[in-house]
Amino acid sequence: MKPTIAYLEQKFDVFNREMFGCKLPRPSIESSRAKTYLGICMYQKRRRLFRKTESLNFRLRFSTCFDLPEQEWEDTLIHEMIHYYIGVNQLKDTSSHGTLFKQMMDSINRNFGRHITISHKSTTEQREQSYDTRQRWHVVAVVKMQDGRTGVKVLPRIAQRIINYYNQVGSSNQVAGLSLYLCKDAYFNRFPCSSALNVVFADYLQVTEHLADATPLQCDGKHLIPVNHI
Repeated sequence: MKPTIAYLEQKFDVFNREMFGCKLPRPSIESSRAKTYLGICMYQKRRRLFRKTESLNFRLRFSTCFDLPEQEWEDTLIHEMIHYYIGVNQLKDTSSHGTLFKQMMDSINRNFGRHITISHKSTTEQREQSYDTRQRWHVVAVVKMQDGRTGVKVLPRIAQRIINYYNQVGSSNQVAGLSLYLCKDAYFNRFPCSSALNVVFADYLQVTEHLADATPLQCDGKHLIPVNHI
């Protein structure tokens, strides 16, 4: 299942009553398309003169990218409610998942048969299911580093930006080679598209497998030419 705001609000009220003694005012509960977390407790800090720093404006945010069993979403919500309880009551813990957090987590797991854990970041398998699978055209730069690693960069389909990236990154003393391709394999949807002079490191064999039907592009530093048009 993928949680809705209405579902999360209803479950918040249930768990607040059962596990937190109705002591938690309902915060803003939001959804996002984040692929790096399932849930997160967000807030602002305010430093007041001659007083300790306060936490305020709490929000619980949950990713709608992942299709997970209902129990996992419930445990994720309770995990964030523990953070919220500690924060809204201005309690001090040894760290983000410190002694107090672990005591509350262990107590809830023991008394309510839950399976809350310290970390509930999205797994590789969960991120895979969240990627867009629609085919679209990409300009892909494959950058071979001097240390043997392979970097991937998806570039805007604007000739001058592609040429600029090719010239600047390709001339780096850390780069052994740079190849350009035009392809529409959905695998490359997972890479951010920008002109920034960076790469995302990836498995070379996996990258080349998804470039099997791509059209190589030749760059002479000033122009781009599809190789099969020469």
